[in-house]
Amino acid sequence: RMQQLGYRKPADVAEPDQLVLVDYLSAGRVAVITLNRPHADNAITTELAAQLIEVLETIAARSSVRVAILTGAGDRAFSVGGDLYQRKDMSKEQWLRQRQVFDRVLYTLRQLRRPIFAAVHGMTYGGGCEMAISTDFIIASDEAVFGQPEALVGLSAGGGAPVLLPRVLPPGKAMQMLMTGEAITAQEAHRLGMVNELHPRTELMAAVIRIAERIASNSPTAV
Repeated sequence: RMQQLGYRKPADVAEPDQLVLVDYLSAGRVAVITLNRPHADNAITTELAAQLIEVLETIAARSSVRVAILTGAGDRAFSVGGDLYQRKDMSKEQWLRQRQVFDRVLYTLRQLRRPIFAAVHGMTYGGGCEMAISTDFIIASDEAVFGQPEALVGLSAGGGAPVLLPRVLPPGKAMQMLMTGEAITAQEAHRLGMVNELHPRTELMAAVIRIAERIASNSPTAV
């Protein structure tokens, strides 16, 4: 069932040392944050979430950074959400600990006092979708797909989607997505106002960097 939803068992490769990458562009004014588990479609483990918190807190303390971009490595996904393969082997205590870390990463993302927006491609599901809608806005590739499939596997969307999704979509459409688990295309997300701009996959990062540099050139206090 998980594979039907787009979750694939992570490839049998060593986990990267850095599960979250940060690149500083434009003389340090733009931070590009990349979820770095492409072998697992950037599924979020406890360890990745902890590293993302550290990265966001580092950016918050780095006065030269004027804007941040959140994106995912690889060709298939921004993020398919919580790593269900890791979760199925957890004890109750480990699961509750992960829940605390996931809550904190979303809180830290939403409280960041810098502009931060998402550059989304491919599958953007579950907690990945919740991270994207927790940023200030979304720029997407034309092959991106957005979904909250938790109900299909007997889970609830615990990262805020029941509150946040109706803010970026018509409430009825948000409720339908949450209740059916069915995804929407980038084109529909754009038409309904969830996504600001669509770009071909090969042009996405160039477009988002242009937007970031425009923001960085404005008064940080005003922004």
